Amino acid sequence: IEYGDLVIVYEGFNKAKAVTIAPRAQYQNKYGNFFHVDWVGKPLGSKVFGRGENGGHVWLLAPTPELWTKVLPHRTQILYLPDISLITLELELRPGSVVIESGTGSGSLTHSLIRAVAGGGASTSSSAVEDGTSTVAAAGGGDGHVWSFEFNAVRAASASAEIVAHGLSKHCTVTCRDVERDGFPAALEGCADAVFLDLPGPWKCIESVARCLRRDGVVCAFSPCIEQVQRTCEALERHGFGDARTVELLGREHDVEVRELQTDLSKSQPKLKSGWKRESAKKAARKRTRVDGDGDGDGGAASDATAPKSVVVSYPRQASQSHTGYLTFARL
Repeated sequence: IEYGDLVIVYEGFNKAKAVTIAPRAQYQNKYGNFFHVDWVGKPLGSKVFGRGENGGHVWLLAPTPELWTKVLPHRTQILYLPDISLITLELELRPGSVVIESGTGSGSLTHSLIRAVAGGGASTSSSAVEDGTSTVAAAGGGDGHVWSFEFNAVRAASASAEIVAHGLSKHCTVTCRDVERDGFPAALEGCADAVFLDLPGPWKCIESVARCLRRDGVVCAFSPCIEQVQRTCEALERHGFGDARTVELLGREHDVEVRELQTDLSKSQPKLKSGWKRESAKKAARKRTRVDGDGDGDGGAASDATAPKSVVVSYPRQASQSHTGYLTFARL
C-alpha cells in the first residue's frame, strides 16, 4: 500500500468504506483511530490495529468490483451482484471483448464489465469513436474495452473521473450522450460483442444496437416494469433479434442454527428459535468443547434414547427479496 492508493477498509460483512491513502490522514470508527501512515508498506489483505490500548482492528482489502459495489457513492440506483453475475455470464464476455453500456449511472456494473473484458483481444480506437467519423476494425492487437454512455453530464463526468482514478481508463471510456435520441456513435457500428441497456426506453435504440453488434452478439436490457419489457421485445423482433427471454432474479436466504429435535413423536416438539444471534454464543462454546462419543457432533450419545438431540438445520427466511428489475436477453 502506498500514498494515493484506494483501499477498502473492511469492518464487517455489512460495513466497509473506500479510503484513499493520504499523508497525515486518519480513519476513525468505533474500533479506534487508524493513521494512514501505519498502513503504508503493508500488503493488501492486512489486518491492522488502531492506536491505543483498546484499539480494535480492520482489514485493508483490494478494491474488487464486488467490494466497490458495496461502497461506491450512489448517484443513481445501482445493480447488485446477483444481477451483475447473470449479466456478465449471459453476455458471454471474455478477455478481449468489446461491450457497449448505456446508462453508466454510479458505475457499479461498469467495473465488473471492465474486469470481464480486460486482457488481450480486440479494441476500437478512442479517437475514432469520439470523432464519429470513421470505424476502426476491432480485430487483433488490442485489449477489451467498455464503451459506456450516460446522458447526464454531471454523472458522466463523475463516472469518468472514477475510472481514471482507479487506473481503468485503458479499458473503459465514459461519454456523455443521449443514446435514446441519438443512438450510438457510427464508429462503433459492427464492433461490439455485447450491449447492455439500462434506460427508461430501451426500445428506442434497438435499431442502433443492431447496427453496432457483430453477428451472434448478445444484448441485455434492464427494465423495472413489465410494460418496458414488452415494448423492448417487440422492437427486438422487428430488428432481427432472436432467442429473446426475460429473467427476474429473486434471492432466498437460509438461516442455519442448532435445534433440539425430539426423537419421540409422542412428546411435544421444541419450537424453532428465531433469535439466531443468541445461538451463536452456544455454537462457539460447542466448538471449543471437545466432542466425545460417536463423532456425530452432538456432544456424545444421549443416556436416554428418547431425549432431544442437537442437530444443525437450515430453513428459508420468511421475508423474500423484493423486485429489482427484469433482465431481457436476445441474440442478433
